[in-house]
Amino acid sequence: MTRLRVKEIAEVKGFNQSSLSRASNVSFNTVKRIFRDPYHNVTRDILERLAKALGVGMAELYEEEPNDREK
Repeated sequence: MTRLRVKEIAEVKGFNQSSLSRASNVSFNTVKRIFRDPYHNVTRDILERLAKALGVGMAELYEEEPNDREK
């Protein structure tokens, strides 16, 4: 399962939901949904825009978590 790390990275870099939405040209509602639900499915385009605004590579925005069956 893939978990987005957008909220954590944004907070470290000084972004809140509004400022990240403006900087990335991603709708506020989408950014809010990502902050509230790190398992929300987003498109590659959105990840690219968020990564560019945050100054990180796309791979830094998510992490793979093992499935419950693999634990």
